[in-house]
Amino acid sequence: MISLSEIETTVKRASKAAGYSWGVSEETGKCIRLLELFSLPGIKHLNEYFNEKIKSKFENLNRISENNPSINNPYCPISLGVSFLDQINLLENLKKIEFKNVAYPIIFISFISRSSEVIGKKIYVKIDEKKILLNLNVNISSNFIDQEFPKKADTIQVNLLENEDNFNKHEWNNLYKLSENTFVEESDRLKEGAAGAGLTDND
Repeated sequence: MISLSEIETTVKRASKAAGYSWGVSEETGKCIRLLELFSLPGIKHLNEYFNEKIKSKFENLNRISENNPSINNPYCPISLGVSFLDQINLLENLKKIEFKNVAYPIIFISFISRSSEVIGKKIYVKIDEKKILLNLNVNISSNFIDQEFPKKADTIQVNLLENEDNFNKHEWNNLYKLSENTFVEESDRLKEGAAGAGLTDND
């Protein structure tokens, strides 16, 4: 089995050979490594994208806004991903972002997952009718994880979620009250056994 480190290094070199800068290639290597770590088809889709890139034209997007349509050609998932990752601290204020016509969206998703870690927030993504939840780059949850990922997305909606507890105040208070049973009242005996007590001074 090929190691994740070898995957990252080989993808970086292949991306450079495909025409990307070393900086972009390095980011791509990290992202494909991430997909393979989560058992997602990163190598497969990157291979297909590079093969298609030789004969087809793809668009770049330098500045991302709330609505980002690509009318003539699909967006390059790598350049789009790098732009998203670079601008995530500004994009966080938009809450909802939409992209039209994106090639090999699973590659783009890997950049969004890393962006989730940067801002410390979950990101909900909808690829046409398929749903994905990115959780601070720790995991990727999807309702189509066992299905074939599309090679092109007509619409990708990205929602940056606010951090919220998954429990209510009543549930938390009940649990905290139970935890109080482990508390021990401080006594003179405990104070005598506190840090430093009973140590022998050898000086």
